[in-house]
Amino acid sequence: MAKIKVLITNKQTEVKIPVGLRLLIRKCCHAALEEEKIEHDAEVSVLLVNNEEIQKLNSEYRNIDRPTDVLSFPLGENGKYDEDPETGAYLLGDIVISLETALKQSQIYGHSIEREIGFLTVHSMLHLLGYDHEESSLAERIMREKEEQILSELGISRDETFIVPEHSHK
Repeated sequence: MAKIKVLITNKQTEVKIPVGLRLLIRKCCHAALEEEKIEHDAEVSVLLVNNEEIQKLNSEYRNIDRPTDVLSFPLGENGKYDEDPETGAYLLGDIVISLETALKQSQIYGHSIEREIGFLTVHSMLHLLGYDHEESSLAERIMREKEEQILSELGISRDETFIVPEHSHK
């Protein structure tokens, strides 16, 4: 069984990190590797930020000048990854999560912050492993099915309760 080293850095102070969130992020990263049958040790970096920081990154790397919930920065391409020279682990890339946006979305969708962070982590891990939902509706559907499969295996179910915010602008 492959091991994954998940380096988690909290660079925000706006949202208190719930107990167990770091463990949840690690479990989600590991479950994504298992689902994809990656049998090689791997490393991933997870950065927890505020909306201001993720907006800067979104603007700089995607030319979209607004905050978003998660950004993925894959280091591999076509299943080929750089390796850590000391450990030989695949360097998958970086995940950046806005805890502010995750908290807001968890309230909008009527589920826990843990469920939202779990979803965003799994979603981003699949991007690091080569999935891209921007290509087609089929690619998006495949990715969504994988996300739900992984979350279900972790016991993180989607609460079907949907709360529409009073001033929702989609």
